[in-house]
Amino acid sequence: MENVNLIDTFAEFKELKNIDRATMMSVLEEVFRSVLARQYGTAENFDIIINIDKGDFEMWRNREVVEDGELEDPATQITLTEAKKIDSDYEVGEEVTDEVKLIDFGRRAILNLRQNLASKILELEKDYIYSKYKDKIGEIVTGEVYQVWKKEILVIDDEGNELILPKQEQIPSDYFRKGDNVRAVVYKVELRNNNPLIILSRTSPVFLERLFELEIPEIFDGLITIKKIVRVPGERAKVAVESYDERIDPVGACVGMKGSRIHGIVRELRNENIDVINYSSNLQLFIKRSLNPAKITSIKINEETKKAEVYLKPEEVSLAIGKGGLNIRLASQLTGYEIDVFREIDKDDEDVNLDEFVDEIESWVIDELKSIGCDTAKNVLNMSRSDLIKRTDLEEETIDEVIKVLKAEFE
Repeated sequence: MENVNLIDTFAEFKELKNIDRATMMSVLEEVFRSVLARQYGTAENFDIIINIDKGDFEMWRNREVVEDGELEDPATQITLTEAKKIDSDYEVGEEVTDEVKLIDFGRRAILNLRQNLASKILELEKDYIYSKYKDKIGEIVTGEVYQVWKKEILVIDDEGNELILPKQEQIPSDYFRKGDNVRAVVYKVELRNNNPLIILSRTSPVFLERLFELEIPEIFDGLITIKKIVRVPGERAKVAVESYDERIDPVGACVGMKGSRIHGIVRELRNENIDVINYSSNLQLFIKRSLNPAKITSIKINEETKKAEVYLKPEEVSLAIGKGGLNIRLASQLTGYEIDVFREIDKDDEDVNLDEFVDEIESWVIDELKSIGCDTAKNVLNMSRSDLIKRTDLEEETIDEVIKVLKAEFE
């Protein structure tokens, strides 16, 4: 009965964890031989027969028959008298094979065997999980939320393995409850205290890349390539795509009719704003596209310092910068260039009233300039520095500061 229990324990484990037959046989034999070695001093003269299908095993001991009184090693030898008790036909020099029953070892030996078997099973389970998920790094997995803590979420996969989704790897607007399904990418796998720790992420650019592969057949098939992804999780992302087939519009294919293809990705990412950009090896064109939706007038690029000066109409500046500087920051990360935005003012553009500079120029200074007929910025700049000093009661330093502020408005 003890035999059956031990085999059943391992068989159940095999069924759950897909341990291969050879590994299972090896583990069982190793455990049994360790018990035999403790019991008899050696396990070399034992044959262990394991029948996984029937859930049973047998242990047979092989000993050489020696004359009575010449017994030197009871573990490997048996006297002729004892051998004849098993079978009267045995002679000196022959080999006696008899079955050893596990139950005869005593409860303590059986308990040790079970503990060893459990320990081996646990080691195999850890190795299996570690190897499985090490190969899955960068892949999307789906699991069920089992426990929600302040700093992390415990997720259970379809095999019952435990996965961790840390707070910093969650999209800020993510909200999960026990029983919810969650999709994430396997971010990293490490051993902590000899236990496999599988870390998931929903904030990694790789997660967004895998979602594109799932939702866009052309990307999955390799007709469209994702060149680079940058994102601020839950806020905004920029995805540069390229097609090697001129007949395929990479941006249109990714977005879909009326946004049908990208809608599922946006919903998964908690309404993250995704800009899909047509990649170009032409740096100026790529930078222009990266600042979408702003329309660029001109660009100056310094390849040595990796900086780009972008000039736009005043009404386009806020679009280029984006809320909290998010758009320009992501564009810089996408292109690899530090981007500076400048307002471009045409000579025919309307002038700026001096009252609009009240935050930078004191009101009494503005009043003094108005008193000599200078109501606008260009009125002041069209006068020479010496004329401004002569015609007003302002100090030279004040005049210089005013000119500096007004000139900055038109640069």
